[in-house]
Amino acid sequence: MQIGFVGLGKMGGNMVERLLGADHQVAVYNKSREKIEEYAAKGALPSGSLEELTERLEGRKAIWLMVPSGEPVDQNINDLIPLLSPRDIIIDGGNSYYKDTLRRHELLKKHQIHLVDCGTSGGIWGLTVGYCLMIGGETNPVKFLEPVFRTLAPTDGFLHCGASGAGHLVKMVHNGIEYGMMQAYAEGFDILQASPYGLDLQKIAHLWNQGSVVRSWLLELADLALQKDPGLDGLEPWVADSGEGRWTVFESIERDVPAPVLTLALQSRLASRDKNSFAHRLLAALRNEFGGHAVKSRK
Repeated sequence: MQIGFVGLGKMGGNMVERLLGADHQVAVYNKSREKIEEYAAKGALPSGSLEELTERLEGRKAIWLMVPSGEPVDQNINDLIPLLSPRDIIIDGGNSYYKDTLRRHELLKKHQIHLVDCGTSGGIWGLTVGYCLMIGGETNPVKFLEPVFRTLAPTDGFLHCGASGAGHLVKMVHNGIEYGMMQAYAEGFDILQASPYGLDLQKIAHLWNQGSVVRSWLLELADLALQKDPGLDGLEPWVADSGEGRWTVFESIERDVPAPVLTLALQSRLASRDKNSFAHRLLAALRNEFGGHAVKSRK
């Protein structure tokens, strides 16, 4: 099948490579020329602009956007509208907020262009093991794209979740759950690290993946990380969030659905970024004032 691909970062580039390996014809465009040339050498059709990208595709065109959420998605959609025809398809494979997807769907509907939202999970491992695809949109364009979905995903690894926005909603909550799972592992291993036994955390991570009820791919990744750096001494205790955890918490509030674990996991990430937290300093001062508890003075 022919498809255009915009965005050749870690995820997008590997997805293109997986498609090329299954003999799909993929036209590619990226901001940096080096990336275009890199994937052209692997068999992709290079394009120096969105206009050239669309010209390389015949018949009903499908353009997959693998760009950061927000303004980059809007900009690419606005630039593609005059280049596409009725029944053509834009796929947003990034982590867009589902309410933005609904707005974009209504915009493209006026031009008779389909928008398919595809929450994509798999990270840098997706090239070899496949991507979990959570799809939203109308049935016709989703069916048209099935050969691409089947190539990108492992067996049973893609699902048409519902109408426009459903795919990005499911991916949003998926990432919110991910925050909670990661926080639970982090806190558990922190307790083990503080124990008096001098435990080998990497061996424990490996052990727990052998039939334990807490086994998971995230735990496999913890095993790998601890093999590389057992004390994680090379890392700063700073944890980013890319938006989906916040959106999940907002959604829980809007829908009156309690989500204390996911909310606290997000708050923990925010706390990790403040090495000079006034709140933590005030907390120490209050404990000292009412109970005479020890504090560490700055040098």
